[in-house]
Parts: sequence; C-alpha cells; structure tokens
Amino acid sequence: MSTGSAGHVARSLPGPHVGKHGVTREVTGGGTSFRMFLHTADGVRIDSVYNPAAPEKTIVKDASRPPSRDLVFVIAHGFTGHVDRPHVRRVARVFARYGAVVTFSFRGHGASGGRSTVGDREVLDLAAAVSWARELGHARVATVGFSMGGSVVLRHAALCGERERGEGDGGLFAGAGAGAGGPDAVVSVSGPARWFYRGTAPMRRLHWLVTRPSGRLVGRYGLRTRIHHRDWDPVPLSPVEAVPRIAPTPLLVVHGDRDGYFPLDHPRTLAAAAGEHGELWVEPGMGHAENAAPDGLLHRMGDWAATRAG
Repeated sequence: MSTGSAGHVARSLPGPHVGKHGVTREVTGGGTSFRMFLHTADGVRIDSVYNPAAPEKTIVKDASRPPSRDLVFVIAHGFTGHVDRPHVRRVARVFARYGAVVTFSFRGHGASGGRSTVGDREVLDLAAAVSWARELGHARVATVGFSMGGSVVLRHAALCGERERGEGDGGLFAGAGAGAGGPDAVVSVSGPARWFYRGTAPMRRLHWLVTRPSGRLVGRYGLRTRIHHRDWDPVPLSPVEAVPRIAPTPLLVVHGDRDGYFPLDHPRTLAAAAGEHGELWVEPGMGHAENAAPDGLLHRMGDWAATRAG
C-alpha cells in the first residue's frame, strides 16, 4: 500500500463539534485543550486532541523547563482503538503528569478519514501528530505506541533518522513532516518484531479480519475500523529492521509476559537489535497493549521518557 508521494503534513482543519474559531477548546487549570483534524502528507484527515500538562499534578524533572511548553507525549493507539477509547484517555491522563499529550485516531479508526493499512501508511498519521506537537511549541517529543502503534513508532523514528542523516530515498516518507524533526525518545509497548506473524490464535483472527472480505465487514461494522483491501506493496520496513536505525534516539521496549498476541521472543528480538541504545522491560502478569498496562507502569514509562528525552 506504500504508493504515492508524501507532501505537506499537519495542516490543521476544524475537528468535530467545533466552536466559532474552528477548533474545539476546553479551558482547564492547566491551559487549553484542542481538538483538531490534521491533514497528513497523503491527504487523510486525522482526528487529534491536544491536552496540556496538568501543572498542579505534574512531576517536574527540571524546573527550568515548563512541562506544558517542553515535553509532549504523542500516543499511537493499537489496532481498532481510537482517540476516545477509555484506555487511551487513561494513558493520556497519566502522561499529563509528565508533560503535554497529543492523542489521535489512526486512519480508518474513529472519526479519522481513510482506511487502515495496519501499520504501513500510519507512519504519516504519526508524522502529522508529531509535526503538530512541534508547531505548538514543544521542544521535546516522546512517541509512545501500543501494539500496531508500537510498530508505527519504531518505523517512524527509523525513517526520521534516515532522513536526518541523508540516507535512503525517503520513499513513502519523503518530505513528510519536513522540519518537524524526529522523536527525542521512543516507547514501543506490546509490539511485534516481524510482520505476518500467525503463531497465536488472536493473531490468526486478526489476519482473517484484515485479509478476508467478511473479516473487513466485521471490522467496519463491529469494531468501527475501516480496513484497506489492498496488500502491502512494497512490504514496509519491519520493526526488527527499523530498530537499529533509531539510534542514538533512546528506545524503550515494554512487553507483558502474558501477552496473548506476541510471545516474548518478539520483544527480546527487538531489544537485541537495538543494542546499547535500547532497554527492555518485561512486565510480570501484563497482557496486551494499552488495555492491559496498569497505571503504575504508565508512570514509570512517563518518568523514563521525561528523563531520556534530552
């Protein structure tokens, strides 16, 4: 599905339920929250929410850096999730203790346009969100992805690194988010190491959902996820191939030892590929993705990102 060139990223468009200024605003003690549609490089509208840090609760690592104008977390949800899912909002609330938060719905999910490519063109959605975060004045960006989003943050960081080093031809990512820069820290939770894995029952069900017409109907009407019918062409860079290209950006790989989708060889493979610039946390008793991540783990992730993001 990686056809076509990439152009301008992160043009802000009015989101749902807009006010007279073209954007949903909610003024809180910590500042103003925004809800916007962003425009990706390939023209897809992405439903996005900005929440400032909560200063009355924020854990400040460096008093010289106001968290609401410095660190921002850009959260990439898992497949079939969206920006208004309760667990996505819970993740955002925890990370707001450490900085501002941008959440968004991937293409084909929630109120966003387009159709899901299950991790391929989704890098453009993340690029738009990161670019928006930079435009809002944030000097440091930590990308945090769960499951499918975990693979997207890895590939996004790798492609940003290649572009900044002047390596490769850019391909799908050429020009995407130009001037925005890559992330300053990356966290991948419950993500795969390789594509096309069918070694567990949940992943076999997911492949049926994605590859079969009847499965895509279930996705559309049962899970509110609109899935593209075309195969990947070309196959995108795999997570394990992406990881070495992220260095020297700090990388954290998080995985539960009870993950029903991807067994522990996936995070261990990613950690081995990362080498010295990566860390691996295997969480006892944790299942899969944001639904299974306890608040205590999210706090540790927030602290890690605030410390490592420069």
